[in-house]
Order: sequence, then C-alpha cells, then structure tokens
Amino acid sequence: MNITLVVMVKNTDKQTIDKLSDNFRGYATLLRKIKQRVLIAQQRAIYAANEEMLRMYWDIGGMLQQSQDADGWGKKTLQRLAGDLKNDYSEIKGFSVRNMQCMMQFFNEYNQELTMIKGDATSIAQPPVAQLGKYNFTLPIKHLDWTHNLIIMQQVKDIRARYWYMVQSITSHWSKRYLQEAIKLDDYSKHGALANNFTETLPVPEANDVKSMLKDPYIFDMLTFTDQYNERDVEIGLVKHVEKFLVEMGAGFAFMGRQYHIEVSGDDYYIDILMYNAFLHRYLVIELKDTEFMPEYIGKLNFYCSAVDDILCRDGDNRTIGLLLCKSKDRIKAEYALRDIQKPIGISDYELGQALPKDFRGSLPTVEEIEKELESE
Repeated sequence: MNITLVVMVKNTDKQTIDKLSDNFRGYATLLRKIKQRVLIAQQRAIYAANEEMLRMYWDIGGMLQQSQDADGWGKKTLQRLAGDLKNDYSEIKGFSVRNMQCMMQFFNEYNQELTMIKGDATSIAQPPVAQLGKYNFTLPIKHLDWTHNLIIMQQVKDIRARYWYMVQSITSHWSKRYLQEAIKLDDYSKHGALANNFTETLPVPEANDVKSMLKDPYIFDMLTFTDQYNERDVEIGLVKHVEKFLVEMGAGFAFMGRQYHIEVSGDDYYIDILMYNAFLHRYLVIELKDTEFMPEYIGKLNFYCSAVDDILCRDGDNRTIGLLLCKSKDRIKAEYALRDIQKPIGISDYELGQALPKDFRGSLPTVEEIEKELESE
C-alpha cells in the first residue's frame, strides 16, 4: 500500500516536471515567432500568386491583341474563347469577354516588366532604372490586385496621379470602394495643394509619406451651420462625428482628444485636436481657425509640436507634425510663414457642409403636405 503510494507520488511529480518543462519562460515568444514566420510565408505566397496572375493576364492580352491585329476578328471570337476557356477551366474565373478586353488594355497600357506605361519606346526597351530619367518612380503594378489595377488604369490617365493612387492603395489598404471614391473626389489634386515645409524639415522618405497622409482641402460635410460659428463649434462638431472625421483624415489615424491638455513650465495649454497615426508612428497636432490664414498662427503651432515631441513622444515615435486648418489661405503668405520654421507643419483649408438658409427651409413643403398632394392626384 505504501509502496503504491510512493510510486503514485513519483509519477505525479514527473508529470508536474514535464508540464513545467512544456511551459518554459520562452514558450510564448517561440510560438509567436513561428506564427509570424507562417504569416510571412502565406503573404509571400499570396503576393507571388497575384503577380503571376497579372503576368498571365498581360501575356494573354498580348496574344489576343497580336492575333486580332493579324486576323482582324471581332467580339464573336472573344465570346467563343470565353465559352471554350470556361469549359476547360471551370474552376478558374476571369475569362469573360469583358475581362479579356481588359487584358488587352492591360497589355497595351504597361510594359512587360509591369513597372511603367508604354507611353514611348524607351519605357519598353530600357530597364526600370533607366526609366527614372523621365519619372523618378516605377509603378507598383505587381503589388496591386487585378481589380485595383483596372480601376486606376481606366479612371486615372495622368501617370503621376496613377502612381499616387497605387501607393495610397497599398500603404493605406484602400478598398475598391474607397479607391473609387478617392478618384471621384480627385484626392490627388487636393494633396498637391497643401502648403508645407516637409521637404525642408524631414528626410525625403518621411516627407513623401507625410505629404501623402495630408490633403487640401479637408471636407467636413458632416457639419452644417446656418448661423455664425467659431472654431470651438467646429471642434465640438468633429468630436460628435468622430468616425466620419477619421474617415476624412485618412487611414491609420487615432483620435487622442479635443482641447488636449499639456503643461509647460507650470502653465496650462490646450491643443485643439491631437491625433496619432499608427502607420507613420507620429503625433499630429491640429489647430483650427475660423478665419483665413494669418502668419502668427504658425508660431503657436510650432510651440505645440515642440512640446508634444518632448512630453508625449516615446521611443519609436517620429517627429510630431503640425496641421493648421483655416477657412482659406494665401499661398505666398503661407510659404513665407513656413520658410524658417524647424518643425514640420502643413497648412490646409477646410470646407463645411452647405446648410439650407432658414427662410428657404421654411418654404419647403412638409411630409404631410407632400402626402396630401399625392393623395389628391
């Protein structure tokens, strides 16, 4: 009996030791690293499959274009091809008449490396590095899926705008619908209008990232005022509609607070709106003004950026960006005001939704009046 008990105790001790050895201190870290490696492999496989599909579409587009040029066939041939390919490859989608026409356009639009348009012979014959003489970039076509490529190819003709929408779609994870809306609203042109000193105050890669993050103007159409309003009214309205506000600001932004309190040398200061961008790892200090731009506004914003850098920034955070939002700005005055400022600051306009005048709203028929009118017909 006692011998059996001793054996059971020893077995229990051995199980406990084995269990403890299974839960050694570095187990969680080891598991996380393995999962990360699996995720990387999965992502690479997805990217490789996407690139191969784009190359296949380009090749098929070339075959179709060259055959059409040689034999002069029309849409009926595409319909026949679509039917035969669907029968032979029922598990593969993408061989509709419409999509094959898009493949031909894709072939005619881009070079074989899928790095640049076929605008002239040099972009086809020269390697990507040589193309930088005309454009200081190559198009990241292979990093976008087929749908995003089609939207940009068919709706954006300017090569620099096309590059910008491609980069935004990749870095900001734009959905198909978001991309279409951005093109419709001409976001590329809005970004180009931003007055800033980012090139002078930030390394080139960071300056480009920040420029692509901000735009001009900002459209706060969720806010409408029929009477006079001030900057505090706009602040309160943006906080009430914070989700729509974040959508207008763009991807990666987190709302940190309105009238955000900081203390400097025993004095209290309040930042109109403080945000943080998770993709760029930097704070964004926003100052709202209900007037046109005035040069003295920059000094206060510069002070706030310095304070946030010292008080709030932690290891891994990049330099704080300042954004001044005004009703309007004179471009020359804005550039003079920013010229010798050391902190990275942008100046943008903002627009509010258009509210109906009170007297006009009062003249509109009520729901009851409309229903009565319909019943009488």
